[in-house]
Amino acid sequence: MFLTILAALLAAVGVTLIIGITPDGISEIINSIIFKERTLKIKSAEARGNRKRSNLIKALVRFKSSLSSTGKQKSYSKILTLSAVLFLFGVFLALAIKNAFLIPALSVTFAMIPFLYARKNISAYKKQTEVELETALSVVTTSYLRSEDLVSAVRENINYIKPPLRQVFYEFLIEVTAIDSNVNSAILLMRDKIDNSVFFEWCNTLILCQNDRVQKDNLQPIVRKLTDIRTVNNELDTMIQSARNEFWGMVFMVIGSVPLLYFLNKEWFFTLVLTTPGKIVLGLSGVVLLITILLLFKFTKPLEYKR
Repeated sequence: MFLTILAALLAAVGVTLIIGITPDGISEIINSIIFKERTLKIKSAEARGNRKRSNLIKALVRFKSSLSSTGKQKSYSKILTLSAVLFLFGVFLALAIKNAFLIPALSVTFAMIPFLYARKNISAYKKQTEVELETALSVVTTSYLRSEDLVSAVRENINYIKPPLRQVFYEFLIEVTAIDSNVNSAILLMRDKIDNSVFFEWCNTLILCQNDRVQKDNLQPIVRKLTDIRTVNNELDTMIQSARNEFWGMVFMVIGSVPLLYFLNKEWFFTLVLTTPGKIVLGLSGVVLLITILLLFKFTKPLEYKR
């Protein structure tokens, strides 16, 4: 079995080298598909809602945007290349064990691994950012309500703000003190540096406060939204953790039942892995498992505030 896996891996790497797949080349191909020139007719249909882009293209656009928001946009092409190699590995592995019906399940599963790993890191980064954002907005808002001077409020709390948010607020201070004294312009620049709907709303309210001081009463309720979101996510995560564990237990039971069948009844095992009906059953089981895993990730992702 080890030699089979090694052979499939070497075949995938060999095909990659022969074709000449490079991170920049893969990224170029994917970008040409995602951002290809569309006719005026297609744009008009999309605007009316009569034509929609595929879910795969939407997912890739969101993924690239998420990497950019975490400052890791350079790893996008590397992830695409690794995904392409693992896709080929899944194809050759299915052919090596002589079951072509497993090609869809194995190839897509292996191709998803780099994206799932990156998604986990992105989620951890966003979670840390949201925690720090709650603290930063709270202290800055409190100082601003007292002094009604945003620049001094940021300056007196800059040392209490932790990375990566400290750099964002530090650049705000540099903008208004050394480059352009227009506070509204500096707030707009700061707003676009953090992909968070609550922060976006907070910045918009700050802009309104520059002309109407009464608007400052809306800042504290906006900051409390971060606390509410964190509380709900913690409660939700506790509720679904047991269901998530049960799901993964069922997945391992389904996968583990195949080698277990060898020790229980060898005749049934060989019927399952060597005959065409048995191979079809394995292929369909793999596709069903893949779909249910994708649905798990879809329905158990953290809640986000939407404006």
